[in-house]
Amino acid sequence: MRNNRKSREAFSEHSYWQSYSDMMAALLLVFILIIAITLAIYKQKTHDLDVTRQELSAAEADLEEFRSKIEKANEELAASLAELQTAYDEAALTRQELNNAYLEIENAQKELAATKSELQDIVGIRTDIIGALQGAFNNTGMKVDAQTGSITFSSDVLFQFGSYALTEESEAVLQEMIPKYLGVLLQDQYRGYIAEIIIEGHTDTQSSYRTNMELSCNRAEAVAEFCLDAENGLSEEQILRLQQLLTVNGRSFSSPVYIKDGSGNPTSEVDMEASRRVEIKFRLKEDEMIEKITGVLNGQQAPGGVAE
Repeated sequence: MRNNRKSREAFSEHSYWQSYSDMMAALLLVFILIIAITLAIYKQKTHDLDVTRQELSAAEADLEEFRSKIEKANEELAASLAELQTAYDEAALTRQELNNAYLEIENAQKELAATKSELQDIVGIRTDIIGALQGAFNNTGMKVDAQTGSITFSSDVLFQFGSYALTEESEAVLQEMIPKYLGVLLQDQYRGYIAEIIIEGHTDTQSSYRTNMELSCNRAEAVAEFCLDAENGLSEEQILRLQQLLTVNGRSFSSPVYIKDGSGNPTSEVDMEASRRVEIKFRLKEDEMIEKITGVLNGQQAPGGVAE
């Protein structure tokens, strides 16, 4: 019996340590398994992390490229907006310029219409003056040149041959004719257009040029002095106006009158009697009119009116 008890105790003690050892082995195996699993998981996670990092790096690269494209697109958009704004500003400026151009054209048309009316008045003023002169000399026997508006006195009527002293008969003729002629030119409506009133003496072709020049000058001056004498029909005011406009010229035989043939054409033969003459004529302010017309043709603003 004692032997059986010892055998059971020995077996029992051996069984305990064996169980503990098995348990420890099992625990170690579990621990090793856990470590292996952990290492496997770690390795997998590390691999997954590397893959994720690579993907993230690629994504960051794509994102950077996308950001670069966005920035470039923004820059292009900003440039396009700037160009659009510039185009808009230019369009607004062009529209304003166009409006200004229309306004200038409208003003120019108004100025042109006004200037055209003035030019028509200027062009017609010579015709008006000549018409007024012709009306003043109706039924007098004195003819007013239809082209120039001049009147002509025969020297044989005004002076003795070779003389420059007015005869009594000629003074009567001049007293009748001079106030009519100069009275028209010195009217307020015409005097602003008159640049010059000219008295010219002419001779025939006899004698020398210098002798005839002196004679023609003296005869023109004699008529001018007659016109400036207040006793011969002009008022003091008219004489003052005449003094501002009067020019006296001697032409000698530089402009003779030629005899005309049956057809009215001048020949080479000098009409001595007709060449001995004194002419009174006028000159309009042609320089001012030419300047005005030139200004209109050049599209410039016309200068002020001619009338004073």
